[in-house]
Amino acid sequence: MIRGLLSSLRPGQWTKNLFLFAGITFSRNLLNLRMFLVVSAAFGLFCLLSGSVYIFNDLLDRGRDRLHPIKRLRPIASGQVPVRPASAFALLLASVSLTLSFLLSPSFGFVASAYFALILAYSLRLKHIVIVDVMTVAVGFVLRAVAGAVIIDVPISPWLLICTVLLALFLVLGKRRHELVLLEEDAEGHRDILKEYSPYLLDQMIAVVTASTVMAYALYTISGQTVQKFGTTRLSWTLPFVLYGVFRYLYLIHRKGSGHRPEEVLLSDLPLLLDVMLWALATFLILYL
Repeated sequence: MIRGLLSSLRPGQWTKNLFLFAGITFSRNLLNLRMFLVVSAAFGLFCLLSGSVYIFNDLLDRGRDRLHPIKRLRPIASGQVPVRPASAFALLLASVSLTLSFLLSPSFGFVASAYFALILAYSLRLKHIVIVDVMTVAVGFVLRAVAGAVIIDVPISPWLLICTVLLALFLVLGKRRHELVLLEEDAEGHRDILKEYSPYLLDQMIAVVTASTVMAYALYTISGQTVQKFGTTRLSWTLPFVLYGVFRYLYLIHRKGSGHRPEEVLLSDLPLLLDVMLWALATFLILYL
């Protein structure tokens, strides 16, 4: 049961919390050891907090998850972890992580609380409202980026927040499409909101978000504010990595049937992983060296 509880925290999805490092990276404080340790502590707390929300979500969806070819193997849906211990563990984890968040920084604690309330509202109600469901998840990514900035008291560019929400929408819409195609006629039985979508509608939404993401990032790299802040226009040199990453992910969605778990796609597809690493290296060299 202990192993099942730890698995229910979904450590594989903690890569989403790396958005907390956006503030320290683009404020050029990544090499500041004190700030890096503070953000790392915030990252750990967000991992615990998001893990508690995952358990709450699995508890609420355990009946429908049993109808899913993949999610039925989750510890709570499969019966490996009983409901009462899972509920107690999730409550304890959420209480501890939120308390430590406020002790680390009151402003960070408020953002963490907002994130917890938002994702809990998503699990209870918002995920049943068409379009609002995917936008709620995207806002969760924005709150991660904001949390990483407020914990070290640095401003974060509105452009980066825009890029974050658009990238999150891109990933979430791809996940919705994968679920719809994978489950086919059983889609509505697993998730009611899927009946409001169709592959064609999702493809149209993905197309809009894809173009918007690339354009927003391109404008960010050449905006006067960015050039003045970093003293260089070379950040635009990283645009080819962004383009390739977006195109590669679209290829994996449409030709390889991927997209159900974006974090697994990133870690399992070597070309995409190398592209992200090269983008990170190029960004670091431009901003810091």
